[in-house]
Amino acid sequence: MGRTAVECTGDELADNIGREIAAIAKSAPLTSGILVLDPFTGSGNTLYWLLHHLPGAHGLGLEQDPMVFQLTSRNLAILSLSIEVSNLDYKAESSILKLAQDQLLIAFIAPPWGDALNMHTGLDLRRTMPPISEIVDFLISIAGKCPLLCAIQVYETLDPASVSELIPRFSWSTKRIYGLNAPGQNHGLLVGTRGWVPWPATKADVRNRA
Repeated sequence: MGRTAVECTGDELADNIGREIAAIAKSAPLTSGILVLDPFTGSGNTLYWLLHHLPGAHGLGLEQDPMVFQLTSRNLAILSLSIEVSNLDYKAESSILKLAQDQLLIAFIAPPWGDALNMHTGLDLRRTMPPISEIVDFLISIAGKCPLLCAIQVYETLDPASVSELIPRFSWSTKRIYGLNAPGQNHGLLVGTRGWVPWPATKADVRNRA
């Protein structure tokens, strides 16, 4: 309970994240459905809001901690949502992840930050546990030819070198910060797609050719 209370994404932020991802997903290629994956589910609050804004999508959450897994599974079952929760490490997800041809895979990526957040240099995406690039590379490998959308929870200030190393993995990427807290203390998303480019893209978006 204590861990989920500390790490849980609050409703207002999770609602914004859900709206953002749903808006981007609308421009994905015609697919055979949407699978929303949360490899570090915790309380499942963000996964709940994602499914709220993506009607018809199926959710899959992974949570290693047995007690958190039991609590989250029970709470989500009460809501009767199309969400499965498994007591697995994210690298074991390939054994249960069944993607249909052309299915859109949306992954919300929010691993523990550990000591990755430095108040002077910002959040270093290379120092999360595990590193963001490691997670993204794994998702790319299991997505195959299916379109992929990665939504990475970030802090207002990001270590620029860690972002520069990550961006080339995507076909398109953008950053969104939600002004819900005092300036300099806000959270947001680094969103990247693989295999497709949302339209219309804004001038603030970063474009790649991955």
